Amino acid sequence: MDGTEIFKIDSQIEFDAQALKVFKHQFRTNAVYREFCSYLKKSDENVTQVSEIPFLPISFFKSKEIISGEKHPKTIFTSSGTTGNETSKHFVNRISLYEQSFRKAFEQFYGKVEDYCVLALLPSYLEREGSSLIYMVDDMIKESKHVDSGFYLNNLDSLRDKLIQLDKNGQKILLIGVSFALLDMVEKHSLQLKNTVIMETGGMKGRRKELIREELHEILKAGFGVPVIHSEYGMTELLSQGYSKGNGIFETPPWMKILIRDTEDPLTYQNHGKTGGINVIDLANIDSCAFIATQDLGKTYENGTFEVLGRFDHSDVRGCNLMVL
Repeated sequence: MDGTEIFKIDSQIEFDAQALKVFKHQFRTNAVYREFCSYLKKSDENVTQVSEIPFLPISFFKSKEIISGEKHPKTIFTSSGTTGNETSKHFVNRISLYEQSFRKAFEQFYGKVEDYCVLALLPSYLEREGSSLIYMVDDMIKESKHVDSGFYLNNLDSLRDKLIQLDKNGQKILLIGVSFALLDMVEKHSLQLKNTVIMETGGMKGRRKELIREELHEILKAGFGVPVIHSEYGMTELLSQGYSKGNGIFETPPWMKILIRDTEDPLTYQNHGKTGGINVIDLANIDSCAFIATQDLGKTYENGTFEVLGRFDHSDVRGCNLMVL
């Protein structure tokens, strides 16, 4: 499949048609997914609507090679994992699909990246190889073409000075950071920013006690002097992201959709407003699997938005915008 047609979706009918097309392609060309579907007695012949498509448990990315078509990865994204835990591997044959996905989604929700100075506070990600988040933010830094855009590791004083200077001059700023590093920043410095978007990517990475989202956001709002905290919902196993402009309510680009499964019966879906397991359809995942059953808990709303409420009990903690209750 070419793949780029997903970026032209502009209706539910078109989304459903593309999703079924991607399902048939992946059933035929992805051996692991086909075997999983066969256990559920689902195939490209008897699946006729999106609600019938099986969702692959995200844990399969830790133990199997999830590839649709031939294996010729240009990039392998890996999860951070915790000591002793196996990490996920996402084999990406066409990095251009990932680039189109995150570039188009950011522009849809925030406008052109060239309008921003992009500052990144992602120490735990910078310290390892294979982070899809670092790949995305590095591209945004380059595409912004702003002389001050860049990564910050532990130089919080320098970051404070840069934020104050740029914000005072009226420059639009995107500060994207992992939760524990943003907390480190506001514990050391108190700011009053007027032209800055603070975007947390979640996760304490074992550096701090997990906080519920409301508590985290209240601390960050007070420390940065901003009215809301934005969030990014993404993970190693996906090539698309959801974005929240405040209050933990996320939106997705047209080629990504969230469904909520019943926690007791994973083949049954919950109605809007009911809590359950988050299933993600990410049509940019054409070369791996576009239908992923995550270990996150959440709920959807009638307007297509969704909320992340935590994780299933006993599942490993992953640092991609997962707020544990």
